[in-house]
Amino acid sequence: MVQFVSSPEPSELINSRINPCLIRLAYPLGCYVVMPLFFGRIEVIGRENVPQTGPVLVAPTHRSRWDALIVPYAIGRLASGRDLRFMVTIDEYHRPVQGWFIRQLGGFPIDTKRPGISSLHHSVELLRAGEMLVIFPEGAPGGKIYRGETVHPIKRGVARIALEVELAQPGSGIKILPIAIKYSQPYPSWGSNVAVTIGEPIDVADYSSASIKKSSQALTNALESALRELYEGTSQAMPMATV
Repeated sequence: MVQFVSSPEPSELINSRINPCLIRLAYPLGCYVVMPLFFGRIEVIGRENVPQTGPVLVAPTHRSRWDALIVPYAIGRLASGRDLRFMVTIDEYHRPVQGWFIRQLGGFPIDTKRPGISSLHHSVELLRAGEMLVIFPEGAPGGKIYRGETVHPIKRGVARIALEVELAQPGSGIKILPIAIKYSQPYPSWGSNVAVTIGEPIDVADYSSASIKKSSQALTNALESALRELYEGTSQAMPMATV
């Protein structure tokens, strides 16, 4: 079983509760008002690849703060009937307004410099309970966002969390869902277009027979390859404008 490295625990209990009243308002408002008003065109390809049941670790590319709204638009409650949990940086979690919404809509924090064992264990427990968990896997230092036309190297944290679930609960059926998000501009502004391509789920069980080190590296390689293929295909359909 994967052993996470311990670090100082946060003073607050890690949770990812969803405010039922707020989420019933947030989804229609975001999907039918905010997104259509801001973006010129939103194209989603591959919704049929979203698992309808079971644990899913959603792994999107990360190019904009808008990604946190694009992912629920593409695969969330109104698209799939399923709610999402988000792992976010501790800085985002504690921002006054943004952080409040994150805390109300299924987000929980992780310190990317010193990942706490509570956040990692909470991720595993969510997935063991059959939830959908969103983690942006490109691993930019300090929660920064990569811009540009390439998928950056994937860290092994996503694979290790997924393998922890499969090893603790064999036959869980956990999948990793790769998603490429591509904007028509490096810094999306009013009227920008966005394309979302959802790839085929990666079955974690197929990577659980070797040692943890080899399994996590092989699974990471598979995820990175899938994201690169999806992103390159999306880029051909929507070339990015220069600034």
